[in-house]
Amino acid sequence: MYNLFELEKVEFTDFLKIGLAIGTIIEVEQNKKARMPAYKLKIDFGDLGIKISSAQITENYLEADLKGKQIVAAINFPAKQVAGVKSEVLVLAGVCKEEGTILLEPSIKVRNGTRVL
Repeated sequence: MYNLFELEKVEFTDFLKIGLAIGTIIEVEQNKKARMPAYKLKIDFGDLGIKISSAQITENYLEADLKGKQIVAAINFPAKQVAGVKSEVLVLAGVCKEEGTILLEPSIKVRNGTRVL
């Protein structure tokens, strides 16, 4: 775990370079090649397209709970091979010692592809 107060300071313009968007999970399956339990997610970002991600979120979410859920993701990082999956986006979550990994999600349903600031 890292200390939030010891992180390097960044300029707001650097933050704006990260493309954060809301998408809806349309398909979920176990990522059987992952060393740690993970799901392969297919996420609809509207006009931005459908993207794939491998996410270690199995501790608090069942496959049935995730389908149709809107999430927040970083969409402009380079694709990365993660346990046999070409992961195109990074799904954002809070990592809590007691509660585990908790997805960031909008409190109101919005259009897929909505930008997050």
